[in-house]
Amino acid sequence: MKYTRNEFLKLSGLGIAGVLTSVSADATGNRSPNADKEFKLGLASYTFRSFSLDDTIKMAKQLNLGSVSLKSMHMPLESSAEDIKQLAEKVRNAGLDLYGAGVVYMKTAQEVETTFAYASNARLEMIIGVPNHELLALTEEQVKKYNIKLAIHNHGPGDNLYPTPQDVYEKIKSLDKRIGLCIDIGHVQRLGLDPSVMLERYKDRLYDMHMKDVIKTSEEDSPVEIGRGMIDIPKVIKTLKKIKYKGNIAFEYEKDGNAPLAGLAESVGYVRGVIKMI
Repeated sequence: MKYTRNEFLKLSGLGIAGVLTSVSADATGNRSPNADKEFKLGLASYTFRSFSLDDTIKMAKQLNLGSVSLKSMHMPLESSAEDIKQLAEKVRNAGLDLYGAGVVYMKTAQEVETTFAYASNARLEMIIGVPNHELLALTEEQVKKYNIKLAIHNHGPGDNLYPTPQDVYEKIKSLDKRIGLCIDIGHVQRLGLDPSVMLERYKDRLYDMHMKDVIKTSEEDSPVEIGRGMIDIPKVIKTLKKIKYKGNIAFEYEKDGNAPLAGLAESVGYVRGVIKMI
């Protein structure tokens, strides 16, 4: 049976208002970092690109998102090693799992080396990145040196490097298995491809994903609250369940850059409703 967006929210009890209060608490009354059990719901901090790191932490916790991947405006790549360590510690001390950083573009050898040193100083599990094709050999060396995963991000129409997950896979299939994919389902949909098919096809190298929705298949980006667009989100969740995905489901809400909290809350509530119904 298929449910509409509103039916999912109503049946799950996770409407827009409810998602802001649907957090569990321990005996002291503190919120647990992540009440979601089967899936790890997190945040791609580009969502809060107009806000400080402190505000980003606060809003992630308000929505009970337990993990975060930081964009450079929240933990600048050019920071000193000590500053990077302090910023990463701030995030972890707030109860969030700082698992990654990105999307990071690597166009020179120096940028590759700087990015991996940055990730090492922050004690990251992975980099969500976009290395130029000619830098993949050096990138593989850095992956081996630091034992840090690289999840290459597809950017859809207009991307000359990695428009589709297939383009990523063809470039990395013979490389170290710690080099994989961050599948952005919005950019996949903009190309007219089925995000669920891509998630299942590349499951063995799927290390991260960006959860979002779009309203049309087009070169023009058209972000919208999850559940209001054309992506079959229940099918996406069923696919993640089928492939036993253990990575983060990172919400990257790109609409309403100056006031994203309400739309992100609606999106998180919808996805939690889908998970509950499935």
